[in-house]
Amino acid sequence: MAIPNIRIPCRQLFIDGEWREPLKKNRLPIINPANEEIIGYIPAATEEDVDIAVKAARSALRRDDWGSTTGAQRAKYLRAIAAKVLEKKPELATLETIDNGKPWFEAASDIDDVVACFEYYADLAEALDSKKKTEVKLHLDSFKTHVLREPLGVVGLITPWNYPLLMTTWKVAPALAAGCAAILKPSELASITSLELGEICREVGLPPGALSILTGLGHEAGSPLVSHPDVDKIAFTGSGPTGVKIMTAAAQLVKPVTLELGGKSPIVVFDDIHDVDIAVEWTLFGCFWTNGQICSATSRLIIQETIAPQFLARLLEWTKNIKISDPLEEDCKLGPVISRGQYEKVLKFISSAKDEGATILYGGGRPEHLKKGYYIQPTIITDVDTSMEIWKEEVFGPVLCVKTFKTEEEAIELANDTKYGLGAAILSKDLERCERFTKAFQSGIVWINCSQPCFWQPPWGGKKRSGFGRELGEWSLENYLNIKQVTQYVTPDEPWAFYKSPSKL
Repeated sequence: MAIPNIRIPCRQLFIDGEWREPLKKNRLPIINPANEEIIGYIPAATEEDVDIAVKAARSALRRDDWGSTTGAQRAKYLRAIAAKVLEKKPELATLETIDNGKPWFEAASDIDDVVACFEYYADLAEALDSKKKTEVKLHLDSFKTHVLREPLGVVGLITPWNYPLLMTTWKVAPALAAGCAAILKPSELASITSLELGEICREVGLPPGALSILTGLGHEAGSPLVSHPDVDKIAFTGSGPTGVKIMTAAAQLVKPVTLELGGKSPIVVFDDIHDVDIAVEWTLFGCFWTNGQICSATSRLIIQETIAPQFLARLLEWTKNIKISDPLEEDCKLGPVISRGQYEKVLKFISSAKDEGATILYGGGRPEHLKKGYYIQPTIITDVDTSMEIWKEEVFGPVLCVKTFKTEEEAIELANDTKYGLGAAILSKDLERCERFTKAFQSGIVWINCSQPCFWQPPWGGKKRSGFGRELGEWSLENYLNIKQVTQYVTPDEPWAFYKSPSKL
């Protein structure tokens, strides 16, 4: 597919089905991470805009055109959105690349997943109609009970910058499928395609207020959304410190949250792997895909010492062969990180590892042929101790740290030696061993003989400081449903006879 030349659309906030200028008229620059140039501006919402969007969402839930829809009716909107996204795939992928910095073919693949995800939740929305009312058997004949699955209400969705439109879809699609009214606050570092979703919703006729999109800074737009008394739930994907702030603010109103936070996932490689090159490629993909900016990145390589010298030598050869370039170039496999702040943060992690005694086996700085842009070489760090920052903290960049082990017990201990618990991978020919590690890993996701494949049907989420709740699959739909018990006394003409009846006059 040819990469189109494209201009950056100039959008406003998408509220109540319309484009509206922020009340304070503030805008933020869009910086292309490949060349550090300002390429446009996004609107910056504040508390006043949040309040307008919440009122529009409440109104949508009261109106028949959204609040009284069946799952089948909502499915039509979701499928229409999917079709329009597919129609605009080349433009959306290009906008994603120049906004986020990921290679264009990765962005195009993300758009395919966006389409599939909307279609998947359209199917679940239709299926919800048959599950909306479920009878529950009781042990007393004088009562009957059923359970209703209803939209939770107004939901606030806060999404990250590493998969801008895809992470938006992971939340928007199930929220709309459930019948909620959603307010999306994408990351200010990559908002272009999320705003374009607003235009798509307008084009397909999604009822006003069903989805509003508020771009802007976290403390100016995100915080008021979290603390708004008329927002019934918050779903957040992002950093651990921000997750703590959201959870604290939501707790003041006893507001439910789902949190998908950071990770420091292990990939354990045994000496009985099927093929060294296959294992090396999965190791690279698990850490360097999406420019290393993946919450589930298997960024801690734990390798059996009997194979370590051979494996690392081959790993080095493969890493040197990765094409680092402008992400719009053909066959680019590693683009820039998202921003100058992230660039400096990643380089500081690498510098600190060196200061603490680790060895930079490869990379560690800017590629020589790229003078502009936030590019960092894929970096491999050895001689790592478990007390080092590089072992403990999420880098969110193309940095892989390495430790060796002798026994299974040592490997499990190293794998679980983290405050996070999102993903974990094992590469081994021994499937019984893989099963043992599957049980032992303290994580929400396990990959066997691979790393990072992600599908929309199974659940996605973690434990420990990687958060709680699940995205994707039927599990995500449940995040946006209220379960209501309805119990009826079936013999209203007969007294309950709990109290003694007074004498009749």
